[in-house]
Amino acid sequence: MTIVSRDKFEMLSNMTPSLEDGEYVFCSIPNHGSKVHNLNPIGTFHEREGLTVILEKGEAHEAGFETSLAMRQITLNVNSALDGVGLTAGVAACLAEAGIPCNMVAAYHHDHIFVPAGLADRALHLLETLQRESARARRKC
Repeated sequence: MTIVSRDKFEMLSNMTPSLEDGEYVFCSIPNHGSKVHNLNPIGTFHEREGLTVILEKGEAHEAGFETSLAMRQITLNVNSALDGVGLTAGVAACLAEAGIPCNMVAAYHHDHIFVPAGLADRALHLLETLQRESARARRKC
């Protein structure tokens, strides 16, 4: 059985961020038509305006989508509870302080952060620092 974290400092101190290979783009398909069936998104979300798909940049380009905002994916390798409080806020605040935009995607097992490709290494370094600082603060409690 997997232990699931709910405490902010436990989640932050155990998040173990990793930068995934590849570049991705967020695209929107207004009509959920046949165009979707030929795609292999790593994530989707239905909105009133259309279907959001997260595609590998090359696939998005081949399908005719705008690809100028290439993103890199950072996975937080902690089993955070869906009702856990503070992980997303802590990560977003850390990156916002450094002026790094992020798009958070919470999945069942892990949280994923998408940041502009050119800022990915810096974002990863900041999140690793946040993890270490959170672990130290947790030990002091």
